[in-house]
Amino acid sequence: METRSESVPDPEEPGAVIDGDRALTAPDGEPAPDSPDSPDSPDSPDSPDSPDSPDSPDSEEETDQVALDEDITEEVEIGAARRAAGEPLIEVRGLVKHYGEIRAVDSIDFEVRRGDVLAFLGPNGAGKTTAMKMITGFLEPDSGSARVCGLDVAGHPIEIRRRIGYLPENAPSYGDMSVTAFLDFVAEARGLEDRAVAVERAMKRTGLESVSGQVIDTLSKGYKRRVGLAQALIHDPEVLILDEPTDGLDPNQKELVHQLIANLAATKSILISTHILDEAERICNRVVILSQGRILVDSTPAVLIERAPGHNVVVITFDGSVPERVLGRLRQHPWCESAAMLEDGRLEIHPRAGENRLAEILSAVEDQPVRDVKVREGRLEDLFREVTKGVAA
Repeated sequence: METRSESVPDPEEPGAVIDGDRALTAPDGEPAPDSPDSPDSPDSPDSPDSPDSPDSPDSEEETDQVALDEDITEEVEIGAARRAAGEPLIEVRGLVKHYGEIRAVDSIDFEVRRGDVLAFLGPNGAGKTTAMKMITGFLEPDSGSARVCGLDVAGHPIEIRRRIGYLPENAPSYGDMSVTAFLDFVAEARGLEDRAVAVERAMKRTGLESVSGQVIDTLSKGYKRRVGLAQALIHDPEVLILDEPTDGLDPNQKELVHQLIANLAATKSILISTHILDEAERICNRVVILSQGRILVDSTPAVLIERAPGHNVVVITFDGSVPERVLGRLRQHPWCESAAMLEDGRLEIHPRAGENRLAEILSAVEDQPVRDVKVREGRLEDLFREVTKGVAA
């Protein structure tokens, strides 16, 4: 650049309708997606380990529950103090996950502080979604740890889910419910006191007012994605983890989501994954590039653009031809990687390592009739291709 299908509910995907110690059923009797009513859920009220189970020994279980509550309270207080001191809301240390012999996530480390919008970038199969699932507590790591709001995810998965708004890759919903009814259901499952206010706020933030009474199955892919985003926001969490939040959205809808993320960023930690590099450059203040489960780059968009191939390349248009001595004059500088005439008669100069050498370049051609000068900026897309081309899955 010169100058400065519709979402299909996946039974394995986590929903956002879990309050942890409560589970609701849809009007037709179906259990909520990934709800504790599932027989495999460790949080099921029917589990023998649950303090509400009629089969559990009251005295032992109540004692254990009191100890657990005190432990959570202590960690919550520590977490609140750390956040007030500017500590990160998301901390990842050495996370590893295998699928058979495939090492999907390979010892990754990073932090996301309040006010950060961090973009996960990477080729398909890089480990972005797997990492997000481990951070949200829906997938157990093989090793390593993740903390959210000062709490260990493995130790307190239910408390973590109360503090996270999660938009999974295929956000499950009840297609025969209206938008309003579904969001009210999510609000009730999360135990929100003023459900009507929460639903109205979530719909307004995501631009769903015009389809509030419409059945979800009749919505476009873009609107369904926004319903998923609304359920992630409904309890106004401190941490948002959004897996491709603008997937399937038209340009106007993407703009709305970009503005929403920018408005929320000041008070939250936001982690998104995206394949849209311009999106990461525009709305994120940090970029992490993964490939084959490893972090290759962790920096700001501005720094990465400076590192990108072609940054600060100068292209000059002259009135007339350029003498060979001008090229020789430029090439003698140690900072000049190359200087060559293009087929259209323009002169293109590549400084080493993307250095800004415009002043020296103009000095070298000051005796020539210059018509136009352009300085190219690096592109995140070019850097992405460069760092992933040798390791892309």
